[in-house]
Amino acid sequence: MSNNYQSINNLKVADELLSFVDNELLKDTNIQPKKFWLGFDEAVHSLASKNKELIETRKKLQDKIDDWHIKNKGNEIKIEEYKKFLYEIGYLKNEGPDFKIETTNVDDEIAQIAGPQLVVPIMNARYTLNAANARWVSLYDSLYGTNIIESEEGGSERYDPNRGQEVIKYVREFFDKYISINGTSWKNISNLKVVNKNLVILKNNNEYELKDKNKFVGHRGDANKPEAIIIKNNNLHFEIIINPKAFSAAHDIAGISDVIAESAISTICDNEDSVAAVDAKDKVACYKNWLGLMKGNLKIQFEKNGKKLERKLNPDRNYVSKDGKGLKLHGRSLLLIRNVGHLMTNPSIILKDGSEIPEGIMDAFITTAAAIHDLKNKKNSKKGSIYIVKPKMHGPEETSFTNLIFSKVEELLGLEKYTCKIGIMDEERRTSANLKECIRSLKNRVFFINTGFLDRTGDEMHTSMEAGPMIKKGDMKSSKWISAYENNNVDIGLKCGFSGKAQIGKGMWAMPDKMKEMLEDKISHLKAGANCAWVPSPTAASLHALHYHQINIFDEQKKIINRKPSKIDDLLTIPVADRPNWSVNEINKEISNSAQTLLGYVVRWIDQGIGCSKVPDINNIGLMEDRATLRISSQHIANWIHHGVTTKIQVMEIMREMAKIVDKQNAGDKNYIRMSDDYEGSLSFKTACDLIFKGKDQPSGYTEPLLHLNRLKKKINQN
Repeated sequence: MSNNYQSINNLKVADELLSFVDNELLKDTNIQPKKFWLGFDEAVHSLASKNKELIETRKKLQDKIDDWHIKNKGNEIKIEEYKKFLYEIGYLKNEGPDFKIETTNVDDEIAQIAGPQLVVPIMNARYTLNAANARWVSLYDSLYGTNIIESEEGGSERYDPNRGQEVIKYVREFFDKYISINGTSWKNISNLKVVNKNLVILKNNNEYELKDKNKFVGHRGDANKPEAIIIKNNNLHFEIIINPKAFSAAHDIAGISDVIAESAISTICDNEDSVAAVDAKDKVACYKNWLGLMKGNLKIQFEKNGKKLERKLNPDRNYVSKDGKGLKLHGRSLLLIRNVGHLMTNPSIILKDGSEIPEGIMDAFITTAAAIHDLKNKKNSKKGSIYIVKPKMHGPEETSFTNLIFSKVEELLGLEKYTCKIGIMDEERRTSANLKECIRSLKNRVFFINTGFLDRTGDEMHTSMEAGPMIKKGDMKSSKWISAYENNNVDIGLKCGFSGKAQIGKGMWAMPDKMKEMLEDKISHLKAGANCAWVPSPTAASLHALHYHQINIFDEQKKIINRKPSKIDDLLTIPVADRPNWSVNEINKEISNSAQTLLGYVVRWIDQGIGCSKVPDINNIGLMEDRATLRISSQHIANWIHHGVTTKIQVMEIMREMAKIVDKQNAGDKNYIRMSDDYEGSLSFKTACDLIFKGKDQPSGYTEPLLHLNRLKKKINQN
């Protein structure tokens, strides 16, 4: 943590941040550092007081809801009385007339192309570059390296030709269904060439064409002997690579060596749930990576298997259209930046009253300033827009405040109004219940809404903490409120004119090793009306992309828009357990599952500053964990302690047992610090316990305040 600050106007700015802004961020822009800091100072001080008021409003509303449940304890919750109360306190807002969003200059990757969306911690340059380059991923490699293809050599480093054949068979069968050839199959074709603007496919000396000729859009190389054939289906592309000399084409008569799938259409570069950024040094690391992406010059050198490698951003992909024109396909995923929410402050900048700057306000100005570099070269957004995903907003007052923040940002940075587009994370109960009015407050900026089951469940439990003991975590997905929430998000989005203009998104597939299961399950997100959904890796992106070839989501949305909308009564149904009669064994098993993943995540966050990682669960299945999973687990156990389902003593006993398991699971990590050797002395173990035992009193049940506090302590002790 930096203790060195420079006084700039009414601000004290950490040396690292000041140097970065003056010498890197604003370099090659028309903005002079002196002018930036003057305007920033004025804007931040006017915004910070409003930010504080909104956080205070959250607390006042929560106190009133707690009091209402305490007064009504033991009585059945009558939904009409409950709704009336929520309107009276201002938690629920009256819905205004219908309207359509008015966002302009939205890139095709948001509006017209439905597909997977990656989320990547911006703090890690290598992962970030991998994600940006995951616009194009080898489908052959993705299938070969996952559990979709079953063979004895599945986990072996030695190439298995039989497994390779199964991969080719899988792709050919997929093509037969969705890019079919008139009169024959993709299996055993012998050649591909371009004749008179058409793709000609040869088999047994006979010539065939695609059933839908429009799906062929171009090629690379000589028309008679192309190096690649470009196919387009549902606005997504495949590149069929033809290289008979390649190892992978040895058993292929047509010489096809690979099929490259257009995969991660957009990527959220995350400053929030997946990073552990607690001071100026951490924040500058995040901002530098984002600046490198926006300038297009981010690169990293690293060693892998004894070889020195360099990773940088991929160029656009050139090809010749069927009309003989030279065309390009975007070589990289469209990059969005997720700022933090309104709650947290950061010691990078100290305000004139001695308080820390609201971190979300700092993010807004600095990440937008970085994107000015792309507005000049238009390598990321061809339409000249900046895409900010804003999480953890509670209701229309807070979305309106976000609109105000970015108006001030545009004013200071000299940007055209509404250059900054905002993605609304629908992951708090007050936002879900007032979603239409939240969207209205950002109708000129909104480019995205999505659902987040984990955070939304954490908020559900915290909001209704006094209502009674919550049902088991695994039962939440089949509860009345969750289906109403998922449907409401799509219903409202479509009603507000999102289809063909903005993204409606669904959440993360959390098991990166279980791709077969993902292929079976995640198509449900498209059937639910989402034109993008989150994936944990480039491999997952290429495989999930297949779903968007199977379903034309815009046709699907036309069907969904006419269904009966979800009910607010269902959305507000609290998931309390009706006189639970769980056995001690059931209760302990539930707590053990939550405690184990909670500890596995926290120990890496506090000791190593890892904000997102694959954490093995109690059954050793690797799950992608971030702060959202932490929130749901800690709130659930806190709720059960509060209502006497379990006791603090019992939970502490389980926590100690689970710490031993987590220590064993991390035995191979040389940087790992064991918790079970000294429970009292382990800051990670103490933090994990505090998240539970102090969970009821945490603002909205968020985990950030305790995580940041203890990570800072750890960093001070390490220095």
